Amino acid sequence: MATENKNLSNYDKTTIPNAKDFRFGIVVSEWNDNITEGLYNGAIEALKDCGAVDKNIKRWNVPGSYELIYGCKKMQNQNVDVVIAIGSVIQGETKHFDFVCDGVTQGIKDLNVLSDIPVIFCVLTDNNMQQSIDRSGGKHGNKGTEAAIAAIKMVQLRKDANGIGGRLGY
Repeated sequence: MATENKNLSNYDKTTIPNAKDFRFGIVVSEWNDNITEGLYNGAIEALKDCGAVDKNIKRWNVPGSYELIYGCKKMQNQNVDVVIAIGSVIQGETKHFDFVCDGVTQGIKDLNVLSDIPVIFCVLTDNNMQQSIDRSGGKHGNKGTEAAIAAIKMVQLRKDANGIGGRLGY
């Protein structure tokens, strides 16, 4: 495994835009909440470390990962700059895993294509509970942290591309 004994959640704060004025929407699946809460906590910690303030962070819960699509679609209309979709799907004995993973992946991709508000994919699709634990604050770091950093960078990219941020130099 390529990530064995590596923490992929380390980031260089000096390379991350200050998130003080950015508005974040976070949609969290209640399914596998022992995992999704760890991902959420990692995201919040990183956002605040990079300057985000509580009043600019809005959280909604949805029942499961499949419902993230609808929740994120509605969150895009809540005066936010970016949405982070947090979920966890763990392989079981049936093909349900494949359908949920594919549907959520395609649905979030579609939201990114159809809207100007980016949606960050923070949905673990693991073979077992241990892999999810390892990626939600365990030995492989926290994918919630990584999603938060991606969210901050995407807000800045959106602002630059729309002529608001001025960092691209155009």
